[in-house]
Amino acid sequence: MSQETVEQTPALAASQASWRCVHAKDKEGWLALMADDVVIEDPIGPAYTNPDGTGVRGKDAVSSFWDNSIGLATIKITCEETFPSSSPDEIAHILNLRFTFDNGSASAVRGIFTYKVNDAGLLTNLRGYWNMDMMKPVTEGVSD
Repeated sequence: MSQETVEQTPALAASQASWRCVHAKDKEGWLALMADDVVIEDPIGPAYTNPDGTGVRGKDAVSSFWDNSIGLATIKITCEETFPSSSPDEIAHILNLRFTFDNGSASAVRGIFTYKVNDAGLLTNLRGYWNMDMMKPVTEGVSD
């Protein structure tokens, strides 16, 4: 479904605001989008961001998640496709993420990311369907 045809819902607004904050490296703005009891599983299951596989839980833990993952790179998020649900509070996207690190190296991953908001429009759940084996190095000069 093209972005132009997707109805603006609380979940879509929150997901797009999240991407804008990541692009701008705006940690405080990103955290302001989260409910106090937010759970982030990015990626889902055990990973370096989530060793026990149960998710990063609560704003304090999510702040550390930013510092130990999102904050370590410049991240470009490109939405390939959006899938609204029957609920205005949940949405899924196919996203392409490109990470560029301070040392000049870059990597990219494509996955399905779901977002859920509460009645206040704050993110309660963010889940990423991808794994580290899917993340590939990006060669300089190769577009993503």
